[in-house]
Amino acid sequence: MAQHALARERLFALRETIARLEGRPAPALAAAEREALAEGRKTHQERTLPPLSFGVEFLDWALEGGLPLDAITEFRSALSRDAGAASGLAMAVAARLQKQEADAGRLLPLLWIGDAVGTLEAGRPYAPGLRDFGLSPERFLHAAPRKLDEALWLAEAAVESAAFSAVIFEVRGNPAHFGLTESRRLSLRAHAVRRPLFLVRQAGAEEASSAAFRLHVEPAPSALRPLPDGSKLSGSIGNPIFRLTLEKSRNPAPLSFLLEWNPHEREFFPVAEPNLVRPPGEQSAHSGAQLPASANGPYRPQAMGALLAFERAS
Repeated sequence: MAQHALARERLFALRETIARLEGRPAPALAAAEREALAEGRKTHQERTLPPLSFGVEFLDWALEGGLPLDAITEFRSALSRDAGAASGLAMAVAARLQKQEADAGRLLPLLWIGDAVGTLEAGRPYAPGLRDFGLSPERFLHAAPRKLDEALWLAEAAVESAAFSAVIFEVRGNPAHFGLTESRRLSLRAHAVRRPLFLVRQAGAEEASSAAFRLHVEPAPSALRPLPDGSKLSGSIGNPIFRLTLEKSRNPAPLSFLLEWNPHEREFFPVAEPNLVRPPGEQSAHSGAQLPASANGPYRPQAMGALLAFERAS
């Protein structure tokens, strides 16, 4: 801010010198300044990007049009077992952004900055799974800094460079060295270059930050995969479904809802609770979901299935 003020002062001084040499009166100089400021406001408005819409009317209304592309959006999971849901939602949003930018002729890469401890809990991004989830692996970069200070430096530099369509910053818990001050620095950089930063907080509590919106993410049971004749394939697992709570926004109270992600169309769809009923014994799409006890006995964790978007950590 100080550099901008100094540059503006030098520009005003130069214009004043030119006005004296040309014999222009002070009102003419003031009019020129007003014209320059108006042109600056017009340029700023032209640079403002429309928000990233979810394509779901009630959610876009709650988000005032969608997620801002010049600010921080936080995706939070309260438990370690829900980390995959928070990461999955961030990837789904990034995939939707990639599609939007590709349609506009922009092919910028995406940067995922992993957390060392979080990687041990939730795994690393896995290229075949990313493609199946709707992302382009050839435009996906993964960084694995060893310390939080290094990760913060990388996040600030990456956002400020404007070289990425979005930066996804993974943080585990509520570390003391990543608070409101550090969040504010990232927010200012994102706003200055008109680039979004998606903060994925694993097993963290709510805390004050400069995020424009914060979504609490939990896994929800998926529906059965539909067949062309309209029936459901027994024993199958359909598209992932997220249980979302809008924790931070201008709304006076949190909003909770279910969203289904279609990776092939790269679109979200609202889901009603009755559609989530599954036959007894069917598995959930997310291994972290808790199922209540039933007449068949208490719920027991099932064996892990195929790899999705994350590689298992050894």
